[in-house]
Amino acid sequence: MSEKKFPNYRLKSDSRMSAEKVVELYSLFEENGVHIWIDGGWGVDALLEEQTREHADLDIAIDHEHEAKMKELLAERGYKVVMTNDKTEWNYVLGDGQSNIDVHVFGFDEAGNNCYGTKYPKESLTGSGMINGVTVRCIEPNWMVQFHTRYELADTDRHDIRLLCEKFNIPLPESHKL
Repeated sequence: MSEKKFPNYRLKSDSRMSAEKVVELYSLFEENGVHIWIDGGWGVDALLEEQTREHADLDIAIDHEHEAKMKELLAERGYKVVMTNDKTEWNYVLGDGQSNIDVHVFGFDEAGNNCYGTKYPKESLTGSGMINGVTVRCIEPNWMVQFHTRYELADTDRHDIRLLCEKFNIPLPESHKL
């Protein structure tokens, strides 16, 4: 079986997160009642239902109520907090020396209002995608595009959003046009 060639984008670190590792982690969480949503580059590829490029890490969104169990499960596998210059209580990186997980914690009150951490609108957490034949929860496509307009863009962002816009017939944001 030949290896798929991906665009040669410069990633933020030398580490790589494989599709197999993403599925392994997602399954671990699901088997233990920990619900996550795949965000970031892997979230885009989940929505596209195919891997379109290499990924340095796995971005996840997780409700604060599941955070302690997630940390426990990962600590058992050697994951520790990786010091970064933008670490907060609700946005941090966990790594095991080989792969990194960029954690985005949120919380909602009884009325459904975001009351903690990363400001995910409830409707943004309604996406579904597929990684290596496994169905995963992820960020809804329109929100994924919108989230990718809030910071300085890298080539990977332009790549990801162009493909999402094409697949889901979403207008390409002005910030992504060259």
